[in-house]
Amino acid sequence: MFRLDGGPAALLETDEQRQLRSVLRDLLSESCGPGDVRAQGESPRGYDPALWERLAGEIGVHGLALPEEYGGAGYTYAELAVALEELGRVLCPAPLLTTVVLAGHALLVSGDRRACARWLPGIASGAVTATIAGFLHTAAITAERGPDCWVLRGEADFVPGGEGADLLLVMARTPDGERLFACEPDGTTCERTARRVLDPTRRQALVRFRGARAEPVGEAGQAAGVVEAVLDAGRVGLAAEHVGGSGHALDAVLGHVSERVQFGRAIGSFQAVKHRLADLLVEIEGARSASAYASACLAASSPELPLAAGAAAVVCTGAYRLATTEYVQLHGGIGFTWEHPAHLYLRRARADEALFGTGDDHRLRLAGLLGLAG
Repeated sequence: MFRLDGGPAALLETDEQRQLRSVLRDLLSESCGPGDVRAQGESPRGYDPALWERLAGEIGVHGLALPEEYGGAGYTYAELAVALEELGRVLCPAPLLTTVVLAGHALLVSGDRRACARWLPGIASGAVTATIAGFLHTAAITAERGPDCWVLRGEADFVPGGEGADLLLVMARTPDGERLFACEPDGTTCERTARRVLDPTRRQALVRFRGARAEPVGEAGQAAGVVEAVLDAGRVGLAAEHVGGSGHALDAVLGHVSERVQFGRAIGSFQAVKHRLADLLVEIEGARSASAYASACLAASSPELPLAAGAAAVVCTGAYRLATTEYVQLHGGIGFTWEHPAHLYLRRARADEALFGTGDDHRLRLAGLLGLAG
């Protein structure tokens, strides 16, 4: 069951992917350290526009998984997953997940070539930031025909990246059922309020539509399929971020226990600490495999994607939770201080656990997909 065309070799990292990882790690190490992340999280936009432009212009990260006809590079989500993993490794608050994985994928799976031609080139170049609304939580958004266009009314809460996004892909109810709309928000008909959230590196907002102009994207009757496809893509992207964050936590802990001396020896030499680190390594390697397979399924448009995305969500979220817990605890007293970056990773891990559904939600869905639900 768990096999793509090309077999195990399809999951191996290519030379291009290794080079991409190396370039990104060098760039992010110089411009997205813990101090930079804190400063970006407290800035008006919540991220560094200069770094965002460099990621798009110098490396072409935003367009990796977008078709060339829409300004992208024509690669796949396997390459984009490498970028997401590296951004997750440093907690980069740039809205790549919301803009490319969520909104960009929503446009692509809608099959609306006009909408793709209008907005995807801006996403690929980094000129446009975007997100989705009405996909993640129960939202009371309706769309009605105005004199010369569709208009949106209602609200969506905890919209990731919603406060500053240039484009909102909105799922709204119409007289003919739910449908996808594109809205370029303005201050008069779209009120956006930042929510106070656990993770300052991933902002969320309450978005209220008061007659906001919108354009339909795709055909009526597609809504359920678009939502499922976008949320599965989001789970795959989030899993890659969690692998990166878990890898950082393990490296940081290894560095600390190798240097921290108690009773005349490094604490990493104690058997109890070795056991905890071995358990963590096993969890992270399992998460890495689950994430790689899910990314490969998304890249290949495999029918296995719903299963792979759900499994990756469960495994990678669990590994990240364990990694960040050990990150704090094995650093001892300093790991509990605001000055140490461990708590930022812990916040990201806890906040992300419910972003696209909780672990129990994913397990129930997996049971249904496998025919195990009672």
